[in-house]
Amino acid sequence: MKSDTDIKRDVESELRWAPEVDDTDIAVKVTGGVVTLTGFIKNYLQKYEAERAVKRVAGVEGVANDLEIRLPASDALPDPELARKAVEALRAELPFSHDTVKVLVDHGRITLEGSLEWGYQRDWAERAVRNLQGVQNITNLITVTPRVQPADVKKKIEDAFVRSAQVDAGRISVEAHDGEVILRGKVRSWAEREEAQRMAWSAPGVRQVRNEINVSVH
Repeated sequence: MKSDTDIKRDVESELRWAPEVDDTDIAVKVTGGVVTLTGFIKNYLQKYEAERAVKRVAGVEGVANDLEIRLPASDALPDPELARKAVEALRAELPFSHDTVKVLVDHGRITLEGSLEWGYQRDWAERAVRNLQGVQNITNLITVTPRVQPADVKKKIEDAFVRSAQVDAGRISVEAHDGEVILRGKVRSWAEREEAQRMAWSAPGVRQVRNEINVSVH
């Protein structure tokens, strides 16, 4: 079992290793395996990538991302211009379904609304606007509304877990009801937890995923 001191050291090393993150003004605190990030970064993408970096570290059981975005004056954009860029990015990322997504921008905070057929499209929509200049925050309210509700959603997800080299299928249980999937169990890392969630979203007919998997190194 890794101590908080060891986890803190590894998190700081991982942040330095991540090419997308400038860790100059990031402070790391670890209590009981839960990592808290405080300080300042220059854009939303760095905040997102910093959190991803922390979740890759063995022993991390939770993350509180309290990093504050301080945009350089040259990166600030008026809301109408940011909204236009967000619409263009969605059109490029989802050429056949972008018209079902609406973009709202308020002081650099982007909200995505609407509906899409697949869970991965919802993720792609958020990814499309994540690295736009001037973004302060993203709220993804897009719902997943599949055209077909397959009866074997549960089996498809379980089979995908068995095939995966990154997920221990024996430690995760799957429930599926009317397009809602519930994941339970214990895994050894945040990366494994997120991979299980990603795979569940990729199954046809999934409208919602409740990830109740716990991360435990014990």
